[in-house]
Amino acid sequence: MFDFQQISRYRENNRLEAKLATGGLPRSIWETYSAFANSNGGLILLGVEELPDHTLRVQGLLEPHELAEEFWTLVNDPAVVSANILRPEDVWVAGTEEGSVVVIQVPPAERDQRPVYVGGDPFRGSYRRSGDGDYHCTRAELNAMLGGRSH
Repeated sequence: MFDFQQISRYRENNRLEAKLATGGLPRSIWETYSAFANSNGGLILLGVEELPDHTLRVQGLLEPHELAEEFWTLVNDPAVVSANILRPEDVWVAGTEEGSVVVIQVPPAERDQRPVYVGGDPFRGSYRRSGDGDYHCTRAELNAMLGGRSH
């Protein structure tokens, strides 16, 4: 479980991504969702900023429940992302002393669900997680994922 009391000790990595989200749902959330789903899964924190020294700090959100609802609407839209692999308990609002944060626990997608991609084209919208970044999948990575699907 993520300990918000120790947030300054955490850093973005291959399983953790912080997004400020004070202006609403960030567009880059879908690349991160795809990357975590196509890799080993991970935790997206909305309402948390990464500081210049790479430490994390809770900024908090004014309307966290509305942001979570917007996320649920969009993750279920196949024009936005190819598959919703989340269960209801994978998205929640965490209250901290500094403010509320939306937490999204993205599991790794099953082999027959991969690739999870943004938009309508798996060759342009599939991402993978490496270190603290989201990267387009190579054609070889995509072919391996597509070859792993059950027929």
